[in-house]
Amino acid sequence: MELRTLTYFVTVAEELNITKAAQILHLSQPPLSAQIKNLEDELGTPLFIRGKRHLTLTDAGQLLYQRAKDILNLSEKASAEITALNRGMSGTVSIGLVEGMAPDIAAEWFAGFLTEHPGVRFRILDGNSDDLIEKMRGGLIGLAVITSPYDQQLLNSFRVGQEKMVALMNRSHPLAESGKPALDVADLVGEPLIVPSRKAHIEEIRRWFRAAGAAPDIVCEMDNYLDAAALAGRGIGISIFPQTAYIMNDSLISREIAGPDTTVEYLFVWRKEHQLPTVEESFIDYVKARYQGQNA
Repeated sequence: MELRTLTYFVTVAEELNITKAAQILHLSQPPLSAQIKNLEDELGTPLFIRGKRHLTLTDAGQLLYQRAKDILNLSEKASAEITALNRGMSGTVSIGLVEGMAPDIAAEWFAGFLTEHPGVRFRILDGNSDDLIEKMRGGLIGLAVITSPYDQQLLNSFRVGQEKMVALMNRSHPLAESGKPALDVADLVGEPLIVPSRKAHIEEIRRWFRAAGAAPDIVCEMDNYLDAAALAGRGIGISIFPQTAYIMNDSLISREIAGPDTTVEYLFVWRKEHQLPTVEESFIDYVKARYQGQNA
């Protein structure tokens, strides 16, 4: 399986039309079709269901699409790093950021580091903490800002921020009209909840409710806090997300959730015993210097 073949496959998978994909790749249609057929023969399984007007990915095709994207991204990253070996501090920092405070926290680092090293570039990926850790394992990123908990045997880390978890709800909800500045977990018992899809966060929420002698009524799990806020604004349920998930609009209101365990920590992480490019090692040192003494 050559990188060129994977590039052809990814283009076809994204366009779901051989003619359009061939135009993008500056190929004629028959050779591109032959390349895809050869790839299917090599793998021993169909990658597309061929309709009259468009293609549909099979389960095998969907899996290969995800893996091929990762392989091509990793190839691009390796090429950029090798090209930058002799350029000192002109490489690329690949970093993953969870939603919430992470982009705001990291923006200050980027601005300061670029002031000192204007030749450096940043490649930023997003996702939930589990997604970013998996990308780190696969070599797609070297650094990340995630939320706790995490695997302390796999990752080096230090804390870079924290914030309260809040309940987002429609302004007409009785809990919004109660006037309470903060809600107890007991107030949320029996309410339909929209929660982050990360298993660690769900288990933490279940622990809150067990301490209150109840179980949460989770009706939806999702990664994107904008979508979660939209559902809360429509009255589908109450979204439980970090404070920065609060979207200022007329339909929503935010209430802190009281309790010592209702705070989320943001952590700057990288893999233990894993060699990073010089530019990323320097970036770690830069960020670490900003938090000296805070995590002792």
